[in-house]
Amino acid sequence: MDRFSWSNGLLEINETLVIQQRGVRLYDGDDKAKLDLGVALLSTHRLIWRDIKNHECCIAMPLSQIILFEEQAAGIGKSAKIVIHLDPAPANKEPGPYQNSKYSYIKLSFKEHGQIEFYRRLTEEMTQKRWENTPVSQPIPTGTGSQAGRTRAVGIVGIERKIEEKRKETDKNISESFEDLSKLMVKAKEMVELSRSIANKIKDKQGDITEDETIRFKAYLLSMGIANPVTRETHGSGTHYHMQLAKQLGDMLQAPLEERGGMMALTEVYCLVNRARGMELLSPEDLVNACKMFESLKLPLRLRVFDSGVMVVQLQSHSEEEMIASALDNVSEKGSLTAEEFAKLLGLSSVLLYHDGLQVLLLAEKMGHLCRDDSVEGLRFYPNLF
Repeated sequence: MDRFSWSNGLLEINETLVIQQRGVRLYDGDDKAKLDLGVALLSTHRLIWRDIKNHECCIAMPLSQIILFEEQAAGIGKSAKIVIHLDPAPANKEPGPYQNSKYSYIKLSFKEHGQIEFYRRLTEEMTQKRWENTPVSQPIPTGTGSQAGRTRAVGIVGIERKIEEKRKETDKNISESFEDLSKLMVKAKEMVELSRSIANKIKDKQGDITEDETIRFKAYLLSMGIANPVTRETHGSGTHYHMQLAKQLGDMLQAPLEERGGMMALTEVYCLVNRARGMELLSPEDLVNACKMFESLKLPLRLRVFDSGVMVVQLQSHSEEEMIASALDNVSEKGSLTAEEFAKLLGLSSVLLYHDGLQVLLLAEKMGHLCRDDSVEGLRFYPNLF
């Protein structure tokens, strides 16, 4: 901890913010630092920590002080940590919260997750060592006259430099994307050839499928799902996590909803999503919170709660008027329908046929278009002729 110096928290000229994460506690070696929870900020040149409650309490350390770093997994009652090993403090170091320390390493403890993304960005910065290529200057002062003119000139040079860096990074990302695309095309070709071989053998009944082909085919099937599921470790917690999760659900659920008539019970959505996420299971609470954000994010889905309390996910195009009109047309054509018969006609959710169909029919009854007959044979709906 004696490598940290007091800081005003402002980024300097040529310095760029890379990532920030709330809920981070500092450790001086294995001992908790005499500081509260704060925000950890990683820039191209420094590691900065700022107290959440007292913003004037801010410390920073140059990345050039870091020798190596490693991840420390979370345990029972313990948060995940990043352990950072440091060079000795230089003799001309500015004052900080610690004058000396018996440890040569610090720990960042992530109370609100986000350590995976922070570790990845730290790895990138330590590999690129951008602080060597673009030495920082002091923060831009506020002034007037000739001093303000010089500041503006420096600012323009800095902006141009940042634009050039971003262009180079974009070119690099595009090149890497094309490399990944080439690998994907090769893998897709292998899968097509394997599936064609299996289909031909089944069709022609020529010999058995070899064990090696079976294992490869199962591996391909198991790999199908959400390739990069949104988790608390990668996107932190709270509103940001639920927003990213809602966007991923919007992309994933649109096709299944269209196949099932535009509506699925939330229980079936829960099963479908967790089956696709593999080991990264989603809690019911997180699913509901993410679904509640569909409309605010202007996604093509929405969460609907019927009067009975049943929650469903619908396509935005699946309007209430269309549902009622469909119910009335089908009941009029058949003379009468049960909830299950109606759900099968519309191709609604296969897991909860009865409940899905019943909610639509009850909605049409509420609007006065249908009436019901509740007898020992069950609940049946008829056109309301009154």
